[in-house]
Amino acid sequence: MALDVTANKFLEINSIKDLKEFFSNYKNEDFYVLGGGSNVLFLNDFKGFILKIDLKGISIESEDDDFVYLKASAGENWHQFVQYTLDKNYGGLENLSLIPGTVGASPIQNIGAYGVEVKDCIEKVEAFNTKTLKLEYFNNKDCKFDYRESIFKRDLKGKYIVTSVIFKLTKKNHKLNVNYGAIKEELNNLGAFENPTIQKVSEAVINIRESKLPNPKDCPNTGSFFKNPIIETEKYNTLHKKYINIPGYPITDKEIKVPAGWLIENTGWKGKRKGNVGVHDKQALVLINPGYGTGEEVYNLSQEIIDSVKNIFGIELEREVNVIKS
Repeated sequence: MALDVTANKFLEINSIKDLKEFFSNYKNEDFYVLGGGSNVLFLNDFKGFILKIDLKGISIESEDDDFVYLKASAGENWHQFVQYTLDKNYGGLENLSLIPGTVGASPIQNIGAYGVEVKDCIEKVEAFNTKTLKLEYFNNKDCKFDYRESIFKRDLKGKYIVTSVIFKLTKKNHKLNVNYGAIKEELNNLGAFENPTIQKVSEAVINIRESKLPNPKDCPNTGSFFKNPIIETEKYNTLHKKYINIPGYPITDKEIKVPAGWLIENTGWKGKRKGNVGVHDKQALVLINPGYGTGEEVYNLSQEIIDSVKNIFGIELEREVNVIKS
């Protein structure tokens, strides 16, 4: 978001030894674990320690004829890791191309895009226990994954630090997920609609994201600022009678996901500016900071949007970005 905030104390973590030393010597200090910094909004200077996770390394844990179990350290750049898997012709992560951030953040947030969530490919998560100073493994079920959620984001927040992730990826007979209309259209543009490869799906996703989402280097932003709300089917049906064009995607028999971008756009916020900050004119989910305003300005804008959507549609949006108030 290009905010003018600083950390009182900043520590780069390059090894498990660094983690052990920090939590042995500073166990009562406030800290915040930073990955790529792409999904955070600081409202003030941070008075405690910022722990920048810079653990690196990619290796094969095991493999057979059909699958490879690939271990990636938490500090690896996510998009570069996805491209690494595609270069090796490992399938599963192609729909998650060009998502900013690090490997370590991917299970915490259960990142997802275009019909795929990272939980679909996670075999295990290795994490550092800040109390015992030991590494522990969490299998997929242990992680309690949900929509943009995990146990690391809720119950274990601040108690464990993700150090690496083991992914189960296909070596052949890749299961492609190209059901999103935008992907089908882009594959057609690439001349790969009939027999798409995982590399072509990735290329299509990259093209779509670049056309809709501003590059933070050109226009400060944190990507999707809000979660897509999940509401009861009965409530959706009531809204659909009044707003015939409201989109909805069934999650269960009783729940439907509604695109937050549609709700924000249809409250009149798309492309609107409020002082230094505003809403992107191509994707209403994205809040931007072209005037290099403060975190408070961004936060206040997000609250106005939340209030507007609730007043008009009776749906309360939830911020996807982590707001840091310390």
